[in-house]
Amino acid sequence: MALRINDKAPDFTAATSVGTINFHEWMGDGWAMLFSHPKDFTPVCATELGYVAQLSGEFAKRGCKVIGLSVDRVEDHLKWASDIEDLAGTKLNFPLIADDGLDIAKLYDMLPADDDDTSVGRTAVDNQTVRVVFLIAPDKTIKMNLAYPMSTGRDLSELLRVLDSVQLTANYRVVTPGNWKQGEDVIILPAVDNDEAKELFPEGWDTVKPYLRKVKA
Repeated sequence: MALRINDKAPDFTAATSVGTINFHEWMGDGWAMLFSHPKDFTPVCATELGYVAQLSGEFAKRGCKVIGLSVDRVEDHLKWASDIEDLAGTKLNFPLIADDGLDIAKLYDMLPADDDDTSVGRTAVDNQTVRVVFLIAPDKTIKMNLAYPMSTGRDLSELLRVLDSVQLTANYRVVTPGNWKQGEDVIILPAVDNDEAKELFPEGWDTVKPYLRKVKA
């Protein structure tokens, strides 16, 4: 079954580059971002993992853990980690899940349930749909899933921007406009009428259209 926004993120126990983890227990009470990759030793994915490692402090200050998944074995992950460190200039400082049985890729609807049950003999092209980022809230619900083609590296600044927006809008009755960045004006939820808005935003707002009321974050 396809996973949608606000669905519960499936739990699993799996081997990783730092030992066996239970996903929900590993998350704890915070946020998590899960990056999936079709195969180890692929060039685009290597650069992505390197950038994630470089930005680990940005995720940490937002209270968000990061974890990768690749359709290969732990032994391969550990060898690949050395290449990633060479490329990024920093160690792979987050777990990389081994999915050599394709179990998690299927659990998260990135591969068909009737596909193979082993990564042996499969190429990155066979696993090309395992290119999804899931943002998961503390209540273990999915707040974003974003799929990328193999040819296009992920934009880490965009993923941080989405994280900022989702965390802000989870706590306040606002939404963020197109191209929004942290610190810029936000939009009052249409469901908030003007009487309630006066209580929530006593300093006022700018009414652009009756349904579009901008307010300082």
